[in-house]
Amino acid sequence: MMRTLRNKVQLIGNVGQTPEIKNFESGKKLATFSIATNEFYKNSNGEKVQETQWHNIVVWGKITEIVEKYVGTGKEIAIEGKLTNRSYETKEGEKRYVTEVVASEILLLGVKNDNNSAE
Repeated sequence: MMRTLRNKVQLIGNVGQTPEIKNFESGKKLATFSIATNEFYKNSNGEKVQETQWHNIVVWGKITEIVEKYVGTGKEIAIEGKLTNRSYETKEGEKRYVTEVVASEILLLGVKNDNNSAE
């Protein structure tokens, strides 16, 4: 059981922008977008505080078609996948590091439709 939990992420949040879709010559498709998750807590003065975290999401394969058709700015979705890290160099030669969630499953929330999940 614990072996399957080594690198597993589950998030529910709202899409930040229209997903970017890339088509490759091999026929593969890639979708990238970000989602915001919100946490609420009370500070030392007893005031309710909202903290927002942004997460970069990467989707490959058949799920990309679902993302392309149904996922847009502001939509609430659930994501399951794994964390990945990568680095790249800017045009100026600076090294940048990126953490992303590679999604293996997406569930569209708030949609009245039996066809709202993708694996």
